Amino acid sequence: MSPPCHTSALLLVFVALAVAGAEQSEERSCDVIGDESSESQMERALLKKLEPLSHMRFNVSVDKGKTEDYIYHFRVCREVNSTSHDFGGLVQTDRKNGKTTVIGRINETQVFNGSDWIMLIYKGGDSYGRHCSGEKRRAVIMISCKRGVTASSFSIISEEREKEQECFYLFEMDSSVACPAENSHLSVGSILLITFVSLIAVYIIGGFLYQRLVVGAKGMEQIPHFAFWQDLGNLVADGCDFVCRSKPRNTPAAYRGVGDDQLGEESEERDDHLLPM
Repeated sequence: MSPPCHTSALLLVFVALAVAGAEQSEERSCDVIGDESSESQMERALLKKLEPLSHMRFNVSVDKGKTEDYIYHFRVCREVNSTSHDFGGLVQTDRKNGKTTVIGRINETQVFNGSDWIMLIYKGGDSYGRHCSGEKRRAVIMISCKRGVTASSFSIISEEREKEQECFYLFEMDSSVACPAENSHLSVGSILLITFVSLIAVYIIGGFLYQRLVVGAKGMEQIPHFAFWQDLGNLVADGCDFVCRSKPRNTPAAYRGVGDDQLGEESEERDDHLLPM
């Protein structure tokens, strides 16, 4: 083989190894049951909403004496053991003998939600054997809303395996990803109030700067349209005086309880005796 051909072959091998390594390093994610074209926008949105939990691992132990001593491993839309390539999203390990059983696989996922919860279902687990007519296991994970908590309280609720069909393992956990978006929209009244206050602030500040820097006003004259606001204040005061005073307007003014009508006219002869004779 000539040197150029040998070099090209080595490059092809390196490229193939790099592609294979990239595919192995990339973790598989949830695949909703059915064709990709049949996935609804709601399912895609819910899977995207669960993405913050995908890097986390959850474990819960069940110890019932001599009968059961299991530990359950769970990941959200990721394989528990990516090296085994079994799509196991929820796996049971028997601590007595180390046997592992896949409860549900991420390549057979169902997801739906309510107002404050998300239901994640992994189907296609290992067969029950003598229970549930030998059907495949299924894991149901109820994710309830709890604000301020990324994820907590992962636990197993029950295992329903006494039926002929549709048996399942039920788990629950708390997470803020299941919470509805908080309504932060302002009301119409709040928007109008903010707009009004902003316009007033612009008017006062802009008018003050114009009066001071352009007109050259000093003191109270720096207030924009000072004469108008002064006249308006006088008019308001007159209106309050007209509306709020209860006595008739033609009533004589009083001073210390003595009315003008009680004073009368003084006699011109009252001080005549004081004049020099």
